Amino acid sequence: MSARTKSTKANKETKSVVEAAIPAEELEQPFPAIDLPIRPPFPPMEARSAEEIPAGENWLYEPKWDGFRCLAFRKGGEVLLQSKSGQPLGRYFPEMVEALRLLQHKQFVLDGEIVIMRGGKLSFDDLLMRIHPAESRIRKLSKETPASYLVFDLLLDEKGRSLIQRPLSERWSKLGKFFGGIRQMSIRRSPATTELEEAKRWMTELSGSGFDGVVAKRLEMAYMSGERTGMVKIKNIRSADCVVGGFRYASKGGGIGSLLLGLYDDEGKLNHVGFSSSFNSEMRIKLKPIVEKLKGGSGFSGNTPGGPSRWSTERSGEWEPLQPKLVCEVTYDHFSGGRFRHGTKFLRWRPDKDPKLCTYEQLGSKAGSSLQELGLTA
Repeated sequence: MSARTKSTKANKETKSVVEAAIPAEELEQPFPAIDLPIRPPFPPMEARSAEEIPAGENWLYEPKWDGFRCLAFRKGGEVLLQSKSGQPLGRYFPEMVEALRLLQHKQFVLDGEIVIMRGGKLSFDDLLMRIHPAESRIRKLSKETPASYLVFDLLLDEKGRSLIQRPLSERWSKLGKFFGGIRQMSIRRSPATTELEEAKRWMTELSGSGFDGVVAKRLEMAYMSGERTGMVKIKNIRSADCVVGGFRYASKGGGIGSLLLGLYDDEGKLNHVGFSSSFNSEMRIKLKPIVEKLKGGSGFSGNTPGGPSRWSTERSGEWEPLQPKLVCEVTYDHFSGGRFRHGTKFLRWRPDKDPKLCTYEQLGSKAGSSLQELGLTA
């Protein structure tokens, strides 16, 4: 790798710890009234993680796009965009609001993913750049790097009929009819297949384009708002959305040594599950003002860092609690015994995610279980 390539990569990684490093609550705004049977904020259907693509009958496979989950509501000239965490997205993607307003259908509720394509690949970095307070910057970026909306579900049709209780097989068929005659390149129906081999091909052949994996949904299921039943995700990399409940200072340089990660359990307690320290010296300094402004919060309300351990040192027990507002996505190798067994790698901030949605459930099976709960201790 050349020195120039290394420098470019380092600059990109450093930028990732700064761009959109804000709590989801800072995106909060009231939604205008809209005369529809389904109104924002409406919890989207969730997915649980799986190791392999499920086989068998009654599965519909879709690409898992690396973007912002978005519900789109329209009634007449009113168009509202809602993030996964229930916050308004319209001000950050004005070109998407306008494109939806130009559709021939005057009312609908759609579920899909906002993505930005650059150089034939999906660019999550460009999405994060949109989460900015300056409207002038957003308008400029909306022209330089316009977003697209990939739609995979129809919750309310153009006649105002709610479809959330109808099976996915019916909703998918109606979505196909909904897109009949639509020629907007920025709003497209997301591809799907019932063929397992096609889904496996997506996992391998599309991985280099920013494609995030595969989602599998049960065709007989209704739209399970806010639930993780009937829908699984299989990712190209193992990643998790975690709450930053605290941090440790670096032993040298005055920056941030590690972010302490948490997940919420069934009782609503935030448990410490691991750490991320995959930062260079510049990133450690950039992180400092981001996390220090949240110092003094409650931190972890369940299991906390710094407990007795044969690896503990005097310094390893020193940590600073934070207000549990920041969400970041990390990659990991293995999760067992209620924690990441090795250090995780920081991937990016997720201002579109509500901290309370960062639960063990996203990891698939009963990831937070202890050996005692499973009856395997004496």
